[in-house]
Amino acid sequence: MKILHIAEPQTFTKPFFELIQREVDPAQHFILSHTRVGEWPRGLNIKKYSATGVSWVLAFFRHANSAEKIILHGLWDFYVIVLLFFQPWLLKKCYWMIWGGDLYDYMSNCRGWKWWLRNLFKRPVIRSIGNLVTYLEGDVELARKWYGATGKHHDCVMYTSNVYRNYGVKTKPHSGINIQIGNSADSSNNHLEILEMLAPFCGEDIAIYAPLSYGNEEYARSVIRAGKEKFGDKFKPLTEFMPVDQYLEFLGRVDIAIFNHRRQQAMGNIITLLGLGKKVYMRSDITPWSMFKKIGVKVYDISGLELVAMDDYFAKSNSAMIESVFSKEKMVHQLKKIFEG
Repeated sequence: MKILHIAEPQTFTKPFFELIQREVDPAQHFILSHTRVGEWPRGLNIKKYSATGVSWVLAFFRHANSAEKIILHGLWDFYVIVLLFFQPWLLKKCYWMIWGGDLYDYMSNCRGWKWWLRNLFKRPVIRSIGNLVTYLEGDVELARKWYGATGKHHDCVMYTSNVYRNYGVKTKPHSGINIQIGNSADSSNNHLEILEMLAPFCGEDIAIYAPLSYGNEEYARSVIRAGKEKFGDKFKPLTEFMPVDQYLEFLGRVDIAIFNHRRQQAMGNIITLLGLGKKVYMRSDITPWSMFKKIGVKVYDISGLELVAMDDYFAKSNSAMIESVFSKEKMVHQLKKIFEG
């Protein structure tokens, strides 16, 4: 076993390991998780070990010390953070796949004793981790600023959710302007602020779609109440889970998408929309904004909201750039450099 992955079977990781099995030598990879092995996709032949409590800790000691590289799929697990803290010799061969929430936990408003305890161990671990993996340079800069991170940055698309595929989705003619707000029923979307921004346009021919099929149900109900009060039937909450093909068909009907996250979030959704040539508004003080600007993708500052459709030139330019930068081939190349370099 050459490369140890500390990962749980989640939305991002399942297709990631299916791709690893297809594109590289799976015999060189090993997954250690708390979740039972049966939760991973059927047909995934990469070696896996699942345990809890003391047996998991012992497995970590054994496999982490014998591995050539350790891939941390997010830095969430307090067990992992503490074990790395007490085995600092492991950190130089660790590769932290930065998810976002694990980094932005630094900005948490809930700084109780658990937060302070976690960061007591987390800060020195991040400071000495040898490798930082993300496609967002701004997140690396924040890791260096907040935690004193010194590791090498590896540019990588990371997960298949960030890969843009030429879906061939056709934009169907429709009247008015279709607007998507946010991507989930999570308060980090700040839907109520978006609804306030849209209030001056309530008399126009618009339809406001809010994907709320997963997340906090109570929060979703509060968004629906506010949306209906302000916009009536023009507000259309999406509360049922949609299969991928159906969701892509929905995105094909979107004219403008508005994301009001105060940190890196919903990137798979945003990348897909930009690849489809849609007009995307976001905050200009978050790390994805500078990344898109650097690669020449046109995004719009939410502070200057206008309900004007995307210019054809920028729509085509964005599609071409997204397809190039966030391609499967590029991601596989980047991962091979990490695994084999």
